[in-house]
Amino acid sequence: MSFIAGKLVTETLEYDAGRQVTVYIPPDPPQAFVFAGDGQLISQWGGILEEAGAPSTMIIGVHRLADETLRLHEYSPGFSPERFAAHEKFFVEDVHAWVRSRFEVTLPTERTAVFGVSAGGELSLAVGLRHPDIFGAIFCASPGGGYQPPDVMPGSIPRAYLVAGTLEPFFLDNASRWAAALRESGADVEMRERVAAHDDRMWRAEFPLMVAWAFGR
Repeated sequence: MSFIAGKLVTETLEYDAGRQVTVYIPPDPPQAFVFAGDGQLISQWGGILEEAGAPSTMIIGVHRLADETLRLHEYSPGFSPERFAAHEKFFVEDVHAWVRSRFEVTLPTERTAVFGVSAGGELSLAVGLRHPDIFGAIFCASPGGGYQPPDVMPGSIPRAYLVAGTLEPFFLDNASRWAAALRESGADVEMRERVAAHDDRMWRAEFPLMVAWAFGR
């Protein structure tokens, strides 16, 4: 991992026999907050924001399970509704409250986003649509296809930034489908296509662009 000016804090919270959360704390007081699944991966991207000169952003990364099937069941609401609901409550309520208390910050909706990649992209869409009072923006990279746009969208939808690669057509189709559905519902949507496959090089490169788009104004 490259040098970062900020710092990383990892603690274990009471959920599912203990679940780790890693928080990237920027060197300057945070202007924005990004909650993410796959936290052991995305929490490490603070240095990318520093190098890009992005707005000072705290990343709250909730760790994923090693079992890929169970990860998908937590992240996508269609497979195991009970497991998804339990993880959703932890992610939205418990982690949110812990961040406010542990780091003594306020989390204004207009400065708070939810972010995910691949199956985590489904999580960001599902959680963002369900909790527009908490998340003012959705960042979604290369979402999987287990969670489809609902027939009836919520009345209030966060702003959304989606990206996928031309070399991952399945995921590009899913992202494009979501972008179209969100636009049709009146949401502010940014959809980017990159010449890239399904890997974190594109996701890392796009992350500071997402943050600047949502919070650089």
